Amino acid sequence: MEAQRGREDVKLPPVLHIVVVGFHHKKGCQVEFSYPPLLPDESHDSGGLPEQWRYLPFLALPDGAHNYQEDTVYFHLPPLSAEMKCVYGVSCYRQIEAKALKVRLADVTRETVQKSVCVLSRVPLYGLLQAKLQLITHAYFEEKDFSQIDILKELYEHMNGSLRGSTLEGSQVYLGLSPRDLILHFRHKVLILFKLILLEKKVLFYVSPVNRLVGALMTVLSLFPGMIEHGLADSSHYRPKSSLSEEPVGGGAEPAAAVTTPSIEEFVSVSATDIAELVGEEPPPPTGEGEGEGEGGGQATSSSPPRGRPLTRRRATGRPWTPACWRRRRRRRQRAARRGRSIRRPLTPEPGIPITSQPQAVGGQGGVVQGLVSGLEEDRYGLPLPVFTKGYLCLPYMALQQHHLLSDVTVRGFVAGATNILFRQQRHLSDAIVDVEEARIQIQDPELRRLLALTTADLRFADYLLKHVTENREDVFLDGTGWEGGDEWIRAQFTLYLHTLLSSTLHQDSERLLADYGAPFTAAWKITHNYRVWQSNRHQAMTEITPGHPFQGQYSVADVKLRLSHSVQNSERGKKIGNAMMSTSRNVVQTGKAVGQSVGGALTSAKSAMSSWFSTLATPPVAVVMPSPEEGHHQEEQ
Repeated sequence: MEAQRGREDVKLPPVLHIVVVGFHHKKGCQVEFSYPPLLPDESHDSGGLPEQWRYLPFLALPDGAHNYQEDTVYFHLPPLSAEMKCVYGVSCYRQIEAKALKVRLADVTRETVQKSVCVLSRVPLYGLLQAKLQLITHAYFEEKDFSQIDILKELYEHMNGSLRGSTLEGSQVYLGLSPRDLILHFRHKVLILFKLILLEKKVLFYVSPVNRLVGALMTVLSLFPGMIEHGLADSSHYRPKSSLSEEPVGGGAEPAAAVTTPSIEEFVSVSATDIAELVGEEPPPPTGEGEGEGEGGGQATSSSPPRGRPLTRRRATGRPWTPACWRRRRRRRQRAARRGRSIRRPLTPEPGIPITSQPQAVGGQGGVVQGLVSGLEEDRYGLPLPVFTKGYLCLPYMALQQHHLLSDVTVRGFVAGATNILFRQQRHLSDAIVDVEEARIQIQDPELRRLLALTTADLRFADYLLKHVTENREDVFLDGTGWEGGDEWIRAQFTLYLHTLLSSTLHQDSERLLADYGAPFTAAWKITHNYRVWQSNRHQAMTEITPGHPFQGQYSVADVKLRLSHSVQNSERGKKIGNAMMSTSRNVVQTGKAVGQSVGGALTSAKSAMSSWFSTLATPPVAVVMPSPEEGHHQEEQ
């Protein structure tokens, strides 16, 4: 399997295409240039698109782009073949006045020209690709002649030369993603977002412009250990609306699971149907790579399909299953069993007993290996958790044309970002709407709000992060330079939080330990797909983790103050009280100023009067000599 993966890596370069998307006054958003061509048999400027990528122009040139001089978009595209995984897109948008162009084509009829240059890549290096792409986009627009495409071809060769053979490690993965800014903005609500994604809920981020949207969403995902590096490989397995059948075969959402379920070569020891049965979900239709098990958990012994599985169910290719297909599947299972990788196991394993053991990485402590069940690259602790698999999507930016995915029966959940107000108005399609501008999480379901209520230990954890992040912000020289309170430190704290949570579920006294994380939350999390897949494997490294919440302990007066502050800031009643107090305080201040001015004026007048009166009393009396009658008569005679 590793050799096959290596051959795929050689065949597919890190950067697949460089694409230019423009806005036509009649046709709308369209592909104007691609290198190499998106369709092999067409030219660079044909504008042709694969059916799976029909939304590419609307993702690269976002809604409301004309309101901004420039913007940046992260987006995900579905794979075109079984050898590919999620395709990561980074787009840099700019607009320029038409009169500034050196070469103005006939179809340029508006005052401004809007274009995006985007990179379609196999590696999730969003920040690194953005940094390189912004420079090239600036140079491309400075030419003022969009027919000069040599610089785009050079960008393709340069990126593939610099990224080929590079590993997804180090700070380059998280370039441009700042958990410090996220915590300063959302404060303790970051932990609520963390738990929302663990519960695999439908989470919609909303803000404009797009660069703020995708930055906040991807920063939240960066808090999950290994998620960006290896956990998004199956996060965009959806089909455009035109390629979906009107009535799914067999009813329900079963057929979509075949799109998001990896093949038997990726699972190594279990089939896609076995995985679905393990986690208590409806098994997906067979993918031709492995065979399901009988009612009693044993291996099927007949070449015909097991009972209860109609032959009308179709594969991902649309072709029906035939007896010959089932015979081929049976032979593949037998070959796998002879290689010592039998996948026989009971359908309902005992709680707490893993069905298999995850092999350890040979590359040392930091190595990753292929997950037996998840199909993702995992570390020694079984991370990243397989959250974005089996129809749970991660779409950093959603175009309006993708709105149908919110209500698609083949999509069981999503973490998505949008800038169009229509997404926000239809609240019934999302479990939680995150207003990035206001740092507010809107949850309509009271039961979900109960599940996400932070415990005292959680509040201590969030307060601990916030205090360390804000400790040195007043000093411009020390801000962000130390380990504690820095971006990597914050990610390390969330890694510890998740490690201890997973370790607590394996402990004999798990009920008491998990109470610090929230008993309702942990009960709901244990029935999610990501936990059941993780729990089905035995991860030896988990024995190194001490179970229990990092901030467990006895209550104190500080906890009461923390709880009161949290309640006032988040409950509706608390918000009303807080707003009333702020309004009252503001009115008191204004009234005080007015009274002070009027009273101050009266006091000034009184003070001046009293001063003049006192000055009169203090002045010594002047003697007035009145002339005598004789002297007066004498003066008259003179």
